[in-house]
Amino acid sequence: MPFEIIFALFLYFPEDKSEYIPAAITCLIFLIAAIFTMRFIIRYSRKEAMKAKDLEEKILQKNQNTNSPVE
Repeated sequence: MPFEIIFALFLYFPEDKSEYIPAAITCLIFLIAAIFTMRFIIRYSRKEAMKAKDLEEKILQKNQNTNSPVE
């Protein structure tokens, strides 16, 4: 019972549907920004993974060269 009263305070459905336009525009802006942010994070993560892989290969090659027996 108390929850219904509390939640009823936040519900508002305007009769003039043009009041939804600013909310829709704001939602669209944040959605586009979120998509670009995720794409940036994924792209940056791939670059960092490639750098780490290259560094790992260099270290492994260096270790193999120092551990190989001299003939």
